[in-house]
Amino acid sequence: MGSSKAILATVTAWAELYCLLSRGRVGGTLLSGDQCPSWTREDVLNYTEPKLGYTRDSPGFLRFVDVLCDMDATDRKSFLQFTTGCSSLPPGGLANLHPRLTIVRKVDASDGSYPSVNTCVHYLKLPEYSTKEILKERLQAATNEKGFHLN
Repeated sequence: MGSSKAILATVTAWAELYCLLSRGRVGGTLLSGDQCPSWTREDVLNYTEPKLGYTRDSPGFLRFVDVLCDMDATDRKSFLQFTTGCSSLPPGGLANLHPRLTIVRKVDASDGSYPSVNTCVHYLKLPEYSTKEILKERLQAATNEKGFHLN
């Protein structure tokens, strides 16, 4: 009988803790990440890794930064789902995304090509598009595609 009381007390305590944490923005974020992800230009520049054909000063990478910063909440969630496999960011945003989002230049690609990803390592293979508009269009098309067609 004593053990039943202890189990009930433990379950009750966990239930109360869950209710406390899931109320409000801070608790919900701790449990399930930021459900309305946001970032600034500085966040994207500081907490992403341009590599293999891109640098922080590359025109193609800077167009990518512009497109990310212009996204609304729905597009940001879709982008995160596409690149990381999860539509939210951890508490603390891009600064606490591990591994970091890495953007590499997709070789042998043109304006007609689409970006592709390796979600487990947050690795975005991005063609060097000639304009911001083409980048935005191709990235949106890729993020809205379901399945494994774009590798």
